[in-house]
Amino acid sequence: MSSMKVCVLFRPLNSKELSEFGDAVSVQGINSDSFIIKDEKEQEFEFTFDRVFYQGSEQADIYEFLALPIVQGAVDAINGTIITYGQTGAGKTYSMEGPSIVDCENKKKGLLQRVVDGLFDAIVNSEKPSKYTIKLSMVEIYMEKVRDLFDLSKDNIQIKESKVHGIILNGATEVAISNSTEALQSLSSGIANRAVGETQMNMSSSRSHCLYIFTVQQDFAKDKRTKFGKLILADLAGSEKVEKTGAEGKILEEAKTINQSLTALGKVINAMTSCTPGKPTHIPYRDSKLTRILQDALGGCSQTALLCCCSPSPFNSSESLSTLRFGARAKHIKASVHVSCKEDLDCNKAIAVYTNVDESRERILGKLRETMTAEDVQLLEKLFVLEGIFFDPNSVDEIEAAYEDVTSRTISSLHKAVEELSTGVEKMKRENAALKARLKASEEFYRRQLEIRPLCLIL
Repeated sequence: MSSMKVCVLFRPLNSKELSEFGDAVSVQGINSDSFIIKDEKEQEFEFTFDRVFYQGSEQADIYEFLALPIVQGAVDAINGTIITYGQTGAGKTYSMEGPSIVDCENKKKGLLQRVVDGLFDAIVNSEKPSKYTIKLSMVEIYMEKVRDLFDLSKDNIQIKESKVHGIILNGATEVAISNSTEALQSLSSGIANRAVGETQMNMSSSRSHCLYIFTVQQDFAKDKRTKFGKLILADLAGSEKVEKTGAEGKILEEAKTINQSLTALGKVINAMTSCTPGKPTHIPYRDSKLTRILQDALGGCSQTALLCCCSPSPFNSSESLSTLRFGARAKHIKASVHVSCKEDLDCNKAIAVYTNVDESRERILGKLRETMTAEDVQLLEKLFVLEGIFFDPNSVDEIEAAYEDVTSRTISSLHKAVEELSTGVEKMKRENAALKARLKASEEFYRRQLEIRPLCLIL
């Protein structure tokens, strides 16, 4: 198992920082992976990451260290994710896109353009006897809705889970791309649809989290195998302090939603790095659309790299420290990646899915039988099928649906539901006992009335 790769980028000082603080910086470099940063009270903190890119670092250096191994992995059917994180105005989008996605000199190209070139170069240089297909999707998470940036009519895309592909965006537009030029043109049209706004920190501030999703498919005709490599680039919206950004009205509401989703991301990181080995821990992936989509990347099923973008100015030292602490925490996440492969053997596929889901089903029902009657368990089983928590094992259609979506619910959520039901069972037992006592009292009262009535008639 390997750790998440975490790098830090300190962008150059901007005009506002230069006018208010001159060329003063709060960062002192030690070497290529360590530095010291001062907070607002001049207290010093030392950090060490996989690599630190100081002011004046080349975009090409960032790509080669951070992204190139992940790009090569995607062509070999190993999923990968690259995330840019930091406060608003810290240089995330510039690192991702450069000054322009299409018309940009080579030296200033961002990660996105270099990833596109890298994918096609890797395919050209591949010696494997297979056919490659690359598809591109582009979405943004705006106000907790997933919007398709290639088709704005799709403004509430649902998040699903597939056994083969992992987390997927159901119905998102996929554009087939055959060369770098086509890819950049498609990306340019999608970027033009992204939600942006002006704040006091940034003239063109991203008001959404943007995800660029490349799916690389390899088809091996000889043995009828298909491999998939998914590469996600996530340009996250920046965390904001209202007093600095001057956000009002719609911009303020956007900022609240952005901060809430970033808080959810922080909670996921904390849960993953605070758990006790061997003890199950609930990871709150479903608390936000962002963490749900990044579940594979954060959960260890993907090669993941995090670029923490920071300002070197004393004016932003508190926000930079917060970003760095987030990165230091994320560095402890472990990954165990694997090749995504599907064989053209439908019967084996259905048997495997049936076996896995059936085992989980029986474990859950077995736990319920410990505290409930057979009739109650049977009724709950029927309700679970109706609600989509279980599928009918006698239905082939349901088996196929389970393979593609695995009912979009994780086993952990099922166990949580069982625990809630177990708690409810105790309550039901107490209520049933009270009802039985009342019924018994009523029967006793009625019996006595029947005994008394003949005496009244005699009198």
